[in-house]
Amino acid sequence: MKANIKQKLFKTKVLFVGLSIVLLATSCGKSKDDADASGTFEATEVIVSAQGSGQILSFNVEEGQTLTANQQVGSIDSTQVYLRLKQLQASGKAIQSRRPDIKKQIAAIEQQITTAKTERKRAENLVKANAGNQKVLDDVNAQIAVLEKQLDAQKTILESSNQGITDESEGLNYQVKQLQDQLEKCKITSPIDGTVLLKYAEMGEVAAPGKALFKIADTNNMILRAYITADQLTQIKVGQTVKIKTDSGKDGSKEYSGTIAWISSKAEFTPKTIQTRDERANLVYAVKINVKNDGLIKIGMYGDVRFN
Repeated sequence: MKANIKQKLFKTKVLFVGLSIVLLATSCGKSKDDADASGTFEATEVIVSAQGSGQILSFNVEEGQTLTANQQVGSIDSTQVYLRLKQLQASGKAIQSRRPDIKKQIAAIEQQITTAKTERKRAENLVKANAGNQKVLDDVNAQIAVLEKQLDAQKTILESSNQGITDESEGLNYQVKQLQDQLEKCKITSPIDGTVLLKYAEMGEVAAPGKALFKIADTNNMILRAYITADQLTQIKVGQTVKIKTDSGKDGSKEYSGTIAWISSKAEFTPKTIQTRDERANLVYAVKINVKNDGLIKIGMYGDVRFN
């Protein structure tokens, strides 16, 4: 009976030792699968501010809403800017109405010159036939010379007047373009494709240039900011493809492919919220890894990086 008890105790001890060895081996194998680095996901965030001044007439933005680049989501009262624009455009028409028609203005003098040249031809024929007076021909030539000088002077005056009107109109056109630009800035648009994170203003409030309206982030392209030790610098390079794992709750982890976009050139102290492979390291290097989001990655989530 005692022999049986000893035998059972021996088998139990052997089984316990065997399980310990298996657990130890499993633990060792798991350590080999530990991540090379860990970090948190972030996104490119843009705070959209008002560019015009006035009351916000419409503002169709909600937190969590997805927007596309250049999508208009609201407008700021632009009545005063519009009225000034119309005033300048009317002034421009008035300036153009003062522009002289050079062709019509000089038509009378040109007709006089044509008539005088006809008279000169007739006088020349009479002088050649000894039937006319040379003085008459000289008088006609003198008249033509005077008319031509008058024509040149008139052209100069009219062209100078036209140039002045052109310069005045050009300056006015620049003012019109400035007001048109101000009208465009009264439109509230999204600068990027992304998701609205925060809304700072409401319809009916008065906006001023520089006032924050909403914050939007490009959540389609996430950035994992991780930290590595100096020993790991030789294992990575910009453009390198790495594997990233995120916690997917009960379903376990989900793996993504990422590309190293930036490696800090300066060491810094280990952030308290970040763990590296070597927790004893005091100085680490920041790394940014671009990851294409499938909609499951959220800002602030943790991710594990494996370089190999």
